[in-house]
Amino acid sequence: MKQLILILVFATAACAPPPQAAADKDVAAWEQQAQNVTITRDDLGIAHVKGKTDADAVFGAIYAQAEDDFNRVETNFINSQGRLAEAEGEAEIYRDLRMKLFIDPADMQGQYEKSPAWLKKLMDGWAAGLNYYLYKHPEVKPRVIKRFEPWMALTFSEGSIGGDIEKVNLTQLETFYGKTPKPATQASLELPAYVEPTGSNGAAVAPSNTIGKHALLLINPHTSFFFRSELQMTSDEGLNAYGASTWGQFFIYQGFNERVGWMHTSSGVDNIDEYLETIVQKPDGNYYKYGSEERKVVSKKVVVPYKTANGMAQKEFTVYRTHHGPIVREADGKWIAIRLMEEPLKALNQSYSRTKAKNYQEYKQVMDLHTNSSNNTIYADADGTIAYFHSNFIPRRDPKFDWTKPVDGSDPATEWNGVLSIDETPGLMNPASGWLYNTNNWPWSAAGASSPKKADFPVYVERNIENPRGIHAIKVLDGRKDFTLDSLVTAAYDSYLPEFDVMLPPLLKAYDQTPATNPLKKRVSEPIAMLRGWDRRWAASSVPTSVAVYWGEEVARPFTADARKAGISADDYAVAHATAEQMLQALATASDKLAADFGKWQTPWGDINRFQRISPDLVHPFDDAKPSIPVGFTSARWGSLASFGAKSYKGSKKIYGTTGNSFVAVVEFGDRVSARAVTAGGESGRMDSKHFNDQAERYATGNLRPVYFYPDQLKGHTERTYRPGQ
Repeated sequence: MKQLILILVFATAACAPPPQAAADKDVAAWEQQAQNVTITRDDLGIAHVKGKTDADAVFGAIYAQAEDDFNRVETNFINSQGRLAEAEGEAEIYRDLRMKLFIDPADMQGQYEKSPAWLKKLMDGWAAGLNYYLYKHPEVKPRVIKRFEPWMALTFSEGSIGGDIEKVNLTQLETFYGKTPKPATQASLELPAYVEPTGSNGAAVAPSNTIGKHALLLINPHTSFFFRSELQMTSDEGLNAYGASTWGQFFIYQGFNERVGWMHTSSGVDNIDEYLETIVQKPDGNYYKYGSEERKVVSKKVVVPYKTANGMAQKEFTVYRTHHGPIVREADGKWIAIRLMEEPLKALNQSYSRTKAKNYQEYKQVMDLHTNSSNNTIYADADGTIAYFHSNFIPRRDPKFDWTKPVDGSDPATEWNGVLSIDETPGLMNPASGWLYNTNNWPWSAAGASSPKKADFPVYVERNIENPRGIHAIKVLDGRKDFTLDSLVTAAYDSYLPEFDVMLPPLLKAYDQTPATNPLKKRVSEPIAMLRGWDRRWAASSVPTSVAVYWGEEVARPFTADARKAGISADDYAVAHATAEQMLQALATASDKLAADFGKWQTPWGDINRFQRISPDLVHPFDDAKPSIPVGFTSARWGSLASFGAKSYKGSKKIYGTTGNSFVAVVEFGDRVSARAVTAGGESGRMDSKHFNDQAERYATGNLRPVYFYPDQLKGHTERTYRPGQ
């Protein structure tokens, strides 16, 4: 087979035109396509891209993205193709292997070839735009991908912050394929340490609850900062979408067009399954039991190149797959295959097609592709419709099995039987409440009393519970009939921290019941008095916010592992199980840390909680000695709708945000769309650009700016208009 491939390669090379002739032909085609595209940069550097065709708009949009941050564009596709070790070395081998279990270039090329003509044109325009950018910017040196091919777009077809493939544990993968001595067992799987809540907020308000009698939409993804580009894409073929596009992708992932808006939030659906495979070794290879059969395990060689100090090296693996999916680990003598959605062509189709939907029926029709696997969707449109779609890919399974654990792969009853239809999953359309939302919590409170009922659905449709942001969202949405764009922004940045309604009463009770003779009582008397009088609202000037956050982290820390096992938050677990002594000691420790780090425990929150952008590096460094600005909102952990996941770094006392609010927008649909937005830091990833950090103050204070959606709105707000390559 290898010999045949080599013969074909040499034969193709013999027939191919000389490299320079091919390059000249490519350049001519790129330059011709560039003439069909106009890029208008507004006064914050945001690209408004106009193309004759959709493919031209894609060409221009990806060219503009590359201008703003080619490193992030390339890195996303280095990751998506399992080529990170080529850039960063041996430590990334198993991350690359994980991707290569699912992403095979030959398969992606085949899927490209069978794509519908319209989608092929978009992929062609995508690759052409990136290659033209590299041609026009020879000073830009790609780390790995010297030339982009159209099929590569299929390797990253859904723009979530964490894709399904990342559910495969790298340590367990290395244990299996690295042939380390001690295989993992089911009992040895360690629970992760506390991590900052991620996900997103989305909310929609019906015309009945607004002053303008138009539907409103809140778009509030919580991602790592600078994860997406903000831009507009329009064409003479009916495309006109604005919003956030994950770097390197050619569709608006979260945003709106002139008629429809969409916001995705990470779902708690259980739609990824593990199968225990019973392996039988035979002279001609491995087999696995399935019913009364023994089926051959598919094996193939996978090569992972990696960078070393002396040049490139490579590691070769033999990887295995059953019809359930690739083998990713071993436990208790069984090989474990993982099954998840593997539909890159349909996913790319859906990701792009929804941006052109003009009403609910058209949007729902696109949703019938069932490939928006890890997300819920909040929807609103100009007809006044608001809707909630639960996770778009839910396999239909026998509910007698516990799908949270590996199931018996030899039992045909564990097979998937298609996917649940939209009508079979939790959903809402124009609920009587006049509002709906999701904060990565369960859908059973999505519209208050109008919410879907848990008892009506299989347990596997949702594994999340209520979270503090969900409680908060209900508080700001329920019972109001006077929403406007301004008040929706106010709601999105409401400063209430509901988790402290749960946590502080037990602390105050512990203090009150502690004998006066206990030295700890006197030691914490002043912080207790402050917390007792606190309104439980964050502010940059608030000292109680500092004390509460530092105490909350300290009191919960010892209970993290037990809380995870119990399936509740460490904070809720701590207040239920911590002794009075532990609660008061945690407050004393928190106060001491504040005093040690900042000179006094009475330190305003904004002096601690900071936004800093001083580097274009993907892993941002932080420095207390360099400029930063205060941020009033807190971690989503405490129920802050506006989320700012911050922590200290080596050498820092202040805590710096890296996740949470990133792109934030509010949209009103009427005869004309009206919208406001803000992006963390700024649009450009280049430090020499004035748009590197020009939105930082707006971001930190929730001061959203007008969106220039229509050409007449760009008048007086245009920085530059040009064609790609100029």
